[in-house]
Amino acid sequence: MATSKPDKIAKIITRLQDRIAEGQFYEAQQQTRVVAARYSKAANWDAAIDILFNVAQSLLKAGQGGSGGDLCVLLVDVYKQAELKPDAGSKGKLLTLCRLFDSEEPTRKKFIGEMIGWSAKYGEYPAGDPELHHVVGSLYAEEHDAYEAERHLIIGTKESAEVLSRMEYEWYKEDESHTAPVYAARAVLPYLLVANVRAARSSYRAFVSALTTDKPNLSVQDVSTSNSEIRVFPSLPLLNFLGLLLLAVQKGSPDLFRQLKSKYGGHIAEIGDWDESLELIAEMYFGIQRPRQSNPLMDMMSGLFGGGGGGGGAAASSRRQAPRIGMDGPTAEGLD
Repeated sequence: MATSKPDKIAKIITRLQDRIAEGQFYEAQQQTRVVAARYSKAANWDAAIDILFNVAQSLLKAGQGGSGGDLCVLLVDVYKQAELKPDAGSKGKLLTLCRLFDSEEPTRKKFIGEMIGWSAKYGEYPAGDPELHHVVGSLYAEEHDAYEAERHLIIGTKESAEVLSRMEYEWYKEDESHTAPVYAARAVLPYLLVANVRAARSSYRAFVSALTTDKPNLSVQDVSTSNSEIRVFPSLPLLNFLGLLLLAVQKGSPDLFRQLKSKYGGHIAEIGDWDESLELIAEMYFGIQRPRQSNPLMDMMSGLFGGGGGGGGAAASSRRQAPRIGMDGPTAEGLD
């Protein structure tokens, strides 16, 4: 690999930062692009990265989100050209820059997407590096951007469950008191769907703990058995359902799951949008096949060509399949 003297690179960075101090933001950005391209062409990745990182940082600190963001995106592109793998150093630079963006800067979203995409391609996690997701999700949570926060925290680190639950609870406090299960489920169900049972349980416990602390007059009953304990809320039946669902997943009991669906079916129907998630959870953890989506045309074709119309052949293969798991339940390495 070609190299360049550290003092030469330092002088280049200082000169470019002087441009920024003088208010020549566009000139600094363009000159940085030219110099970085030269070092990238020579495969001197360290020099290109050093220049882009430092100048981008200075531009962002100067409130120049567009110019700084452009160099941030270019930095990720150099990472890709160098086929750099995610490690503490490479991720640290990106996260330092990410934290410097103003929340309203449009370029930040593009940078985040490029950053996650790079980590997915060159790292070991197909959905992107969990640490990157955790930091990004935490930033969105601080900014009360719940939907973006959820997307990242669900596939973050083991610390993400607490951040997500805290955000969901703060969001819930703006709503009616009886809606608590809806907000708790926004963490519990997605964590189960990505096979992170530990995070699902952690998020549930954190939410319930916040609820009981915040509402000391809320009626609660502690129910214990020989090997489990659960808190029952007489006024919040679906919160009880979520707690019992986690217990059923822990025990791997299809019968308990069916009993829960039967007992709380009316309440679940009122929510309206848990059905698909619960069908997937039923298949993932209890081996209960999802209901077949009837397709009259495919049924007719199956019958005409000897399928008997009983659900085999093309009709069965057209059915959407949930992830398959082994006897010990689903695992998602790196997620929990």
